Amino acid sequence: MQFKDNSYTPELHEECGIFGIYDLDGKDVASTIYYGLFALQHRGQESCGIAVSDTNGPLGKVKSHKGMGLVSEVFSPENLEVLEGNIGVGHVRYSTAGESMIHNTQPLVLNYAKGTLALAHNGNLVNTPELKRELEYSGAIFQTTIDTEVMAYHIARERLHSETIEEAVVKTMPKLSGAYSIAVMSPRKLIGARDPLGFHPLVIGKLENAYILASETAALNAVDADFVRDVLPGEVVMIDEEGIHSDTSNCTTKHATCIFEYIYFARPDTHIDGVSVYNSRIMAGRILAQTHPVEADVVVGVPDSGNAAALGFALQSGIPFGMAFVKNSYVGRTFIKPKQAMRESSVRIKLNVLPEVVAGKRVVMIDDSIVRGTTSANIVKMLKKAGATEVHVRISSPPFLNPCYYGTDIPTGDHLIARHYSVDQIKDRIGADSLGYLSIDRLSDLVKGDTGFCDACFTGNYPIDPPKGDIRGEHDV
Repeated sequence: MQFKDNSYTPELHEECGIFGIYDLDGKDVASTIYYGLFALQHRGQESCGIAVSDTNGPLGKVKSHKGMGLVSEVFSPENLEVLEGNIGVGHVRYSTAGESMIHNTQPLVLNYAKGTLALAHNGNLVNTPELKRELEYSGAIFQTTIDTEVMAYHIARERLHSETIEEAVVKTMPKLSGAYSIAVMSPRKLIGARDPLGFHPLVIGKLENAYILASETAALNAVDADFVRDVLPGEVVMIDEEGIHSDTSNCTTKHATCIFEYIYFARPDTHIDGVSVYNSRIMAGRILAQTHPVEADVVVGVPDSGNAAALGFALQSGIPFGMAFVKNSYVGRTFIKPKQAMRESSVRIKLNVLPEVVAGKRVVMIDDSIVRGTTSANIVKMLKKAGATEVHVRISSPPFLNPCYYGTDIPTGDHLIARHYSVDQIKDRIGADSLGYLSIDRLSDLVKGDTGFCDACFTGNYPIDPPKGDIRGEHDV
């Protein structure tokens, strides 16, 4: 079969990234948020924003700056300097179905009867249409196309009948179905919450007398903060002038952390729920060497997520590890480009092959996934053009067979190559000499110590019932 030719051509997309901080000594926090977002740039490269407030200033006065592009493009020393305040939240965004437009940038700042709140969100809700319809029939007018606004409105509504903002967040959570890690700033408090299944990470850090909420521990390291702990799935944490407080009334024993956080989304120097992402990828490579061995001369990884898995394959197999790709770090991830022609062009701009590493050699190429197959085909072609005599592709995840509704931009199965072709057929389509995937029954080896993970994209076993129709246009990460 041939894939339908339209503008929606999915590959794996990053999640969004969030960073919040409350400095109890009253120091300005905008520059710290900036560096934290810089460390989370891999999670979203379309837009970013920062909102701050001064807990000692006028009640409810929020200053914010948002824009399209990378953190380094949107923020300057001048616009950071005017963001005065000791409490704030920041966000880097990759859009799923919500348009990549300035009005969809985060954090969202909402003025309502009880004051002001700013919200930054990572994840996807699957019941956005129902939640939105309820609000629309009560007179709500939406300014964005993202589910973050729906969530903010419901929190604001609950706040009218709650003693505190954190209580409103706790009451809102049972209404929300899907994946969400959020940071909420009110004039005097910073609140963090993680959905009861814990799809995506959220961690707590401490920097001198400031508390931090972040999507990854790598962001804490970037600002020289100490890791305190992970926010528990279902937990709401509240930070105020007296310190940090916790509500676990929405916590459950069933968890479903996204397995792709370990395979691809997170930085290798991040720990999620006590598990090292780097070690997970090393293990994936070792398993591939055990289950799909091959005679070869060098093992190479497709940057960045393929590198650690390639090292694991080399360590297990005894085949030398090589750095075959030179990466242009100033090009966004290939699959954020909306048109296929642009995507293929950006692969060539982003990666260059070193002939000195692969010429005349049998190469094992390790990558994290094959979704559509176009990118893999281009890279295999580049390796052979550089002189590789054979290219054996090994993938550190199982075949991607099912849509994801919880934060990855693949809400339909129309373009998933593994859904329509056998492994041998995919091998031929990408031009590889052999192809092997990580086995589904070995996924648990990647997250030893974790209490549960979501592998629905491989198995179809969804931890939350998926929506009945196409969710594009209804929500966003």
